[in-house]
Amino acid sequence: MRDILINGLESLNISYTDKMVEDVDALYEMLSERNKSVNLTRIIDKEEYYTKHILDSLLIVKTYDPDGKKILDVGTGAGFPGLPLKIFFPDINIVLLDSVNKKLLFIQDVIDELGLKGATVVHGRAEDLGHDTEYRERFDAVVSRAVADMSVLSEYCIPFSRVGGSFISYKAYDSDSEIDASCNSVRILSGSLPVITGAVIPGTDIERKLVRVDKISETDPRYPRSPKQISKDPLL
Repeated sequence: MRDILINGLESLNISYTDKMVEDVDALYEMLSERNKSVNLTRIIDKEEYYTKHILDSLLIVKTYDPDGKKILDVGTGAGFPGLPLKIFFPDINIVLLDSVNKKLLFIQDVIDELGLKGATVVHGRAEDLGHDTEYRERFDAVVSRAVADMSVLSEYCIPFSRVGGSFISYKAYDSDSEIDASCNSVRILSGSLPVITGAVIPGTDIERKLVRVDKISETDPRYPRSPKQISKDPLL
């Protein structure tokens, strides 16, 4: 079954070591065990774990080279895409952000167990930390697999990107209308016109769209707004 992972890595032209593959398997064991007591993921089959968690997370290489970058994973959940990125690109400095502390406790255990230096968990909400000078406009790339409308997600994520940096969103294959509708909100937030890259998760027939927005200038300090304001008056 490990061939699914190896073949996928090779199809994405991602270099790997035995240790990295062992870390992926160790992450699976930890995820499976913790999932018995904490709802972390619906994916418990190992083949699906390899494809829908690990290889899906690594599809970012189709549109962005993460190596050596400072990256923020917004709404990381159980640590995806952040943990796979850290395992296969050990020189990145990554911050994994989520509002659910029990998920971050799991991620911290993984970081400690696997010795992932340069990986940090942060408990908080994007709408709050997006105004904190420690995080605002401090990252080379902001990534998110969170299930949210592209316009909403852009308001939460783009403020974290430095000028010249990027926001990369993982979207479903049928998200064209949603992406098109986000173009004005992205412009208001000082992002470039979204660049869409289609990709198929290796070992599956699942199509993805990777949406990359480059940061052109500083984001207006009014953004991000509160969740109530965003839902009541989305940037369209």
